[in-house]
Order: sequence, then C-alpha cells, then structure tokens
Amino acid sequence: MKNLYFLLFLAALSCTSEKQRPPNIIHIFADDLGYGDLSCFGAKDIHTPNIDRMANEGIKFTEFYSAANVCSPSRAGLLTGRLPQRMGINGVFFPESFSGLPTHEITIAEKLKEANYSTGIVGKWHLGHQYKYLPLQRGFDSYFGIPYSNDMESVVYMDGNEVVEFEVDQHYTTKTYTEKAVDFIDLHKDKPFFLYLAHNMPHVPIYASENFEGTSKRGLYGDVIQEIDWSVGQILDKLENEGLLENTLIIFSSDNGPWLVMEDHGGSAGNLREGKQFSFEGGMRVPTVAMWKGQINAGSVYENLASQMDWFPTILTLAGLEKDNSVPLDGRDLTDVLLTNGKREDDSYLYFDGSQLQCFRKGDWKVKLPYEGFEGAPWKKAVAEHDTLLFNLKSDPGETNNLFKEKHDLGIELIQEMRTSYTALGPLPPSQLLRSPADNSHYDHLKAVHALD
Repeated sequence: MKNLYFLLFLAALSCTSEKQRPPNIIHIFADDLGYGDLSCFGAKDIHTPNIDRMANEGIKFTEFYSAANVCSPSRAGLLTGRLPQRMGINGVFFPESFSGLPTHEITIAEKLKEANYSTGIVGKWHLGHQYKYLPLQRGFDSYFGIPYSNDMESVVYMDGNEVVEFEVDQHYTTKTYTEKAVDFIDLHKDKPFFLYLAHNMPHVPIYASENFEGTSKRGLYGDVIQEIDWSVGQILDKLENEGLLENTLIIFSSDNGPWLVMEDHGGSAGNLREGKQFSFEGGMRVPTVAMWKGQINAGSVYENLASQMDWFPTILTLAGLEKDNSVPLDGRDLTDVLLTNGKREDDSYLYFDGSQLQCFRKGDWKVKLPYEGFEGAPWKKAVAEHDTLLFNLKSDPGETNNLFKEKHDLGIELIQEMRTSYTALGPLPPSQLLRSPADNSHYDHLKAVHALD
C-alpha cells in the first residue's frame, strides 16, 4: 500500500511540474488560402517546404473546416469556439462599421490569461476597430497589424490601440509580420505564450517582397504563398534555436477557401468544388497542419471531420483550464486526435452561408439545400442554381455526383437531423450591421428642386 501511495505521489509531482509550464500555442492563419495551394496538399507549382515539414513532423487534417466561408465570421469562430451565427456575425465588417465581436464573447486569449499566458496578435484583426473591440481589450497583451482586409480603406499599421503608420508598403507586410512574431517569441520565451499570427496575404491585392517575386511556378500568387512558407520557417527556426520546439503547439490554417473570382490572383481549391463565399467544400474546407515535436506522432494524417472552432476547447485542455459550461461551445476537443491518434467526439457539422443554414454533414455524407444561384459579380463568382444535393464526401470530395434521388431516404433523414441540430442552437441574434451607409437623400431633394428650374 505504501508503494502505491508513493507512486501516486510521484504522479502528482509529475502533473504539478507539467502544469508549471503548459505548452506555448502559435496559430498561423492565412487569408483566402485555398485547399490546393500547398505542396503538402497537392500543389505542384508552389513549393512550401516549411509547412510540409509541419505536416511531416506533425499531423495533417484532410477534412478540416472553417467556421465560415468568409473572413470576419471565420475569425470570430476561431477565437471563441462558437458559431459566428451565435454572435450575429454573418458577413465581413467594414471600416464604416461601428460593430464588432460582441464584448460579452470570451476569446481564447482572455481564457489563457487565466493560466498566466502572455498573449499577442500580429496581423489582420477584422473584428471591429472601435476601441472596445480591438485586441488589447479582448485579452491580448500586444497587437501589431492591419485592422481590416488589405483591400479596404483601412490599410494602416496599428500598434496596440494606436495607428503608427498610415503609408503601408504591402510588399513587405509578410516580412514585417514575421519580424514582429519572432520578436514576440523572443520577448516571452520564458513563460507560456499564445501567438496569433494572422497574415493579410494572400487576400487581394497580393504582394511579395523582391526576394520572392518570380520564385514560384504560379506567378505572383505562388510567390506570395512561398513567402508565407518562408515566414513559417522563420518561426520554426526561432523556436528550435530557443529550445522551445518540444513545448510548442504550432498550427497553420486558412480562414476560408480561395477567392476564385480573382482568377490567377485568387488561389486554387484543388479537387474541391467552388471557393470563398460558397458552402461547397472549396469554400469551407481549408488546408490545416499542426506540429508539436515529441507529442504529436510525426506523419499523422486525420481523415475525419474537424473544425477551426475545435481549437478553443483543445487549447483550454492543453493549458489546464476548465470549460465554462454556461457558454455553449460548438468546437470539440481535439486533444485525443493530436496526442493519442484518437477521434473527434462528433462527426456532424452545420454549414451556413451568412445567416442561412445551407448544408449538413454527418459522417461521410453531406446534404445541401436548394440554391437559387448567383449570376456573378466582380466580387463573387457566378454559380448555377441547384436543387437538393447529396454527396458522399469520401468517394466524391469534389461534389460532382448528386445521389439525392438514388438515396432519397438518406437525404431526407439528414435534412431532418440538420433541422434538429439547428433548432438545438436556440434563438440566434439578428445579423450585425456590418457597415453604416451614408444617407444621401438630400441629393435627391436637390435633384428634385433643380428639375423644376
């Protein structure tokens, strides 16, 4: 019996020692990177050796989903572990907006402060620019970056809550972010840290520094991706040089699929259908890899469903934090997937397009509700209308073979389960106002007056 107590004592000491230094977390987020834009996901014309290294020495997720098919809601889902529809974030915020990530929502940075983490964001925020919405008020100790997308009227560098540069040369944005990220690691290497590195690239307009222009086989877009890969390499090298690689979980992913309407500046969805702004796989499924030397088995491949919202509960577990059961999370803990070759708890997923529920996945099957089609615009690709669709995503990831008529009963069963899952979310708030349009009615009055002259 004494021997048993001694062993339990040693185990307790071991647990206490581990809790003294939980793992560092680095989440690297690309913007509009497609499923077919990394060599470890099949790209032949873009070379990404550092991201490939993460896949080879860690885990590759082949069926990993964003929280949304556009930018702001996907970021809200990542940082909170909750569907953006629960927050009324159903589209992208604009610099004209006075809204943002609701202040009552708890971010992963705020939770990690409870475990004495240093927290920092470098890069794109896009969850509101009013003071109360900015990163320093949302759990982050430091912020440097562009607050919105790089095609909006807000391309400035912010440091903390202040604008520090109004003239941004985006040729050097990836390089600048990389330097800031390395500096953050250097400053906080002696205690647990969380670094959220959110690149503005390859969202259009795309830019690469002179060191990378002309280096890929896919034009400027490929050059941009290869510079992002270089950035990943700089992060890995810094961790390795500081002896931190074995105590750091590094994640690389994208906020949504490629912006295909931008053609050769818009990336590739590989063998998936459509891209950004659509709930087909090309818009929602994103290339994702994670590495934690000595903890994640090298060369692991997870071929089942997982989502961007899963990182929130996963990171809580790794940091030794308890989940707040009063706040419903839509993410599932991936700790067993990462560390024991286990499986995600749930194999179902709801796909939204804005506030509209459009698809449901259960296991290998995906059902998609009828869609009226879109005729096309400079900002969105044309897509034909369709009736109800049913696909087996294992045998048909490109969603080319509609099996709804052939397997009608299964399709109806999935639609019913989709409605049940949706109802279980409870009442959802109305969509936030994403921009505040100007009232130009006075011009109409002047036109009417002059018409009488």
